[in-house]
Amino acid sequence: MDKPKVYHNSHRNEYRSPFGAMPTGGTARLRLRLDLGNDKNGPGVRCYLRLWEKNSRERLLPMDRVDFPKDSDSMTQLLGADSSRNNGPVAQFLEMDLSEDGGSMTLFFEARYEVPQEPSLVWYYFKIVLGERVFYYGNNAETLGGEGALYETEPPGYQITVYSPLNVPRWYKDGIMYQIFVDRFFRGGDFRGGDFTSGDTPEGLMDEHGSLYHLDWYDTPFYIRGKDNSITRWTFFGGNLRGIIEKLDYLKELGITIIYLNPIFKARSNHKYDTGDYMIIDPMFGNEKVFAELISEAEKRGINIILDGVFSHTGAYSIYFNKDGTYPSIGAYQSKDSPYYSWYKFEDYPDEYESWWGVETMPNVDEMEPSYREFIYGGKNSVIRHWMRLGAKGWRLDVADELPSEFIKEMRIAVKETDDEGILLGEVWEDASNKVSYGELREYLLGGELDSSTNYPLRRIWLDFILGKIDADLAHRRIMGLYENYSKESFYSAMNLIGSHDRVRILTKLGEAPPEEELCEGVKENYRLSPDARKLGIKRLRLISLMQFFFPGVPCIYYGDEAGLEGYSDPYNRGTYPWGREDGEILAWYKKITALRQQYDVLRDGDFKSFYLDRDVYGFIRENSKDRVVVLINRNPNDPWEGELIPRSIGDEGVPWKAGDAIDLLNSDYILKGPRGCLLRIEPLGAMALNFIECR
Repeated sequence: MDKPKVYHNSHRNEYRSPFGAMPTGGTARLRLRLDLGNDKNGPGVRCYLRLWEKNSRERLLPMDRVDFPKDSDSMTQLLGADSSRNNGPVAQFLEMDLSEDGGSMTLFFEARYEVPQEPSLVWYYFKIVLGERVFYYGNNAETLGGEGALYETEPPGYQITVYSPLNVPRWYKDGIMYQIFVDRFFRGGDFRGGDFTSGDTPEGLMDEHGSLYHLDWYDTPFYIRGKDNSITRWTFFGGNLRGIIEKLDYLKELGITIIYLNPIFKARSNHKYDTGDYMIIDPMFGNEKVFAELISEAEKRGINIILDGVFSHTGAYSIYFNKDGTYPSIGAYQSKDSPYYSWYKFEDYPDEYESWWGVETMPNVDEMEPSYREFIYGGKNSVIRHWMRLGAKGWRLDVADELPSEFIKEMRIAVKETDDEGILLGEVWEDASNKVSYGELREYLLGGELDSSTNYPLRRIWLDFILGKIDADLAHRRIMGLYENYSKESFYSAMNLIGSHDRVRILTKLGEAPPEEELCEGVKENYRLSPDARKLGIKRLRLISLMQFFFPGVPCIYYGDEAGLEGYSDPYNRGTYPWGREDGEILAWYKKITALRQQYDVLRDGDFKSFYLDRDVYGFIRENSKDRVVVLINRNPNDPWEGELIPRSIGDEGVPWKAGDAIDLLNSDYILKGPRGCLLRIEPLGAMALNFIECR
């Protein structure tokens, strides 16, 4: 016989229930549909659910044949048909004779699977035995979940994330985050006037290492490098904690409820990722007294502070390593008798040691060394506990991939013991549900480690769609693949960022600046978008930030993105906030979308459905008992989109425009009248956020 027609769709409840990730101990129902053509040997077909559990444990579960409904409406629902699609495998199934008399033989098989009692990942696919022939139905080639494919060899599997219940603090999930690179945000206190020439410089600004300081706040940052390309002298602008205190009212007006600070502890660099002393605020930024004042003043405005925890390495010029003898105590570099010697990984003592990405100024630590664990989070006065007792509400773990799982799990316990509303956020650049680092399948989102992770995967999807690298269909499928792999709690608490200190400024990216690898340093330093390119970038920024703020998850603004900063990657993406020179159009837009997110709780915790209208128009729905908001994005820079509001890849269930009127939250003068089927027009690089009145 020819190959059978087989169908399973992990994104539809008719085929996999419940959708997506599951708590431990739950039961999954998995269904498969087969069309055998005119083969009358159908009753003899055997189907199996093949599973891989933790530690490569394989299971093969026989599937039971189940009856299928006779009426066309319920059949359409079971098949997962989308009334807007008139081709593809689902439509082909609908055209078949679904009876067993005279037409094609259509069978349904079902297996119920009790997922493990401990958190883990499970993979599955289906094995189909037809006489002497064996077929397999598994995930699609992109492993995005949803509709799969038929194979004659073992296929890629579908993922089920099995997690322990996770309750992320409400203040975090409902929040709007703002990332601050402290040296570049605002000069507070003695530097209010932005002038270093008065001779009255704060403690710690000038040091003995030959650092340079910008007199002009609006200078472009740069590095001074030696022959080996290493940084020989650091440049500073003078931003400090006092400056943040003085700008808290601005952040409050912007709608910010969470501030994430890049490292603030004593260090030689301007970025402070080369920690010199975890227990001391860098004197350039302030001291514990100023930190306590920042916490207090922020709390008055409903703002919590998250610190950057850099625990995979220290600085070479730290009190712990002390490579150049800066500190009077004995560091690991100076003597094997140092109390810190066991923290580091020497290959040929003392000059050859393991360091972060080969950067000698950042020696790696052995995180599992008992005294280091005690110092960072175990002891009563450990780093984690000390700063949380002083008011920090949580930690963002730098390079979480380089921290052992046990280290993160124990740190989580310390965070929650110190403050049961504390948060542990991890920097993860890939899908955090199935990330493999250093040969280990990580467990970030299984309930015992992170509360939240940086959502770089979603950022990549948004950018690829807005910039025309993928169409709306593929963007939808990639979003659904991520949504399926994360528990709802993890998806709704992910840190949704579009800018960061590790990436080209978002406006530069969206304005289609030339690839930086093609430019010399001088060109990159001085490059600014042309007026037309900047106009294009701003229109695109409105679209991507709209998705960021209306999607599930915690939106994070990288300081200055809301004011129109441009710049290639480090150091140019770390320019100073343009106080007094902000782009008013962009800033007004950000204030609008932050206000809408705060006004409508449906945008924070409402149900989520993803769909698309055509290759250029992506959409999603946020819904609760009060509101039903449909967001539509037309990424085409030249042509408007006109058509009926008929979604693709969402099916008939949950369609929000069956009746009633809608208003556009982005343009209150626009009101959509009438029932389903109304025509819409979305301008080039335009968007709508339709709130349907009948369900309010």
